[in-house]
Amino acid sequence: MRLFLILAAFGATPALAQQVPIVPIVPGQQAQPAATVMVEPVGMMIAGFDSDGDAKVTRAEFDTGLRHSFDSIDTGKTGALGYIAFSDWSERWLGDRNTLPSPFETDRDGDNKISWDELAARFALLFTRFDTNKDGTLTRSELLTLRPQLFDRDRRGRPMGKPGQQPRN
Repeated sequence: MRLFLILAAFGATPALAQQVPIVPIVPGQQAQPAATVMVEPVGMMIAGFDSDGDAKVTRAEFDTGLRHSFDSIDTGKTGALGYIAFSDWSERWLGDRNTLPSPFETDRDGDNKISWDELAARFALLFTRFDTNKDGTLTRSELLTLRPQLFDRDRRGRPMGKPGQQPRN
């Protein structure tokens, strides 16, 4: 249980989640710098709710997409997902079983199940958080997360210290 909470904390911090450069260092070539603009898994999922292809997600598209994601796992039509089924939902729709929102933050009544209403309530908060200009529509720029680049990294993704400093052995 403690390990799961630690892993969830790392998933909650995008800066910790992606520290390895995506292009390996080749002798004589400079590595691609670490990304400073990212998308959270939940932001990527929400972007996929854009059903009309206008690169915007309206509240109606958001609600329809979320309902479709829930129903795709709730095949027995029980109206709730146990924690294992919620992990299946997370893996399918967010890309990994341990992404956020976690079942613990979504299961508001503590019954070890995620009801449709609990998921919808949690995602309503996410819609509000992402809708920075408060126009009721989510754009790609609102779904992005900016991450400051603090240090250069060596070929293993470890901080080297000050920018331009030689990698340690």
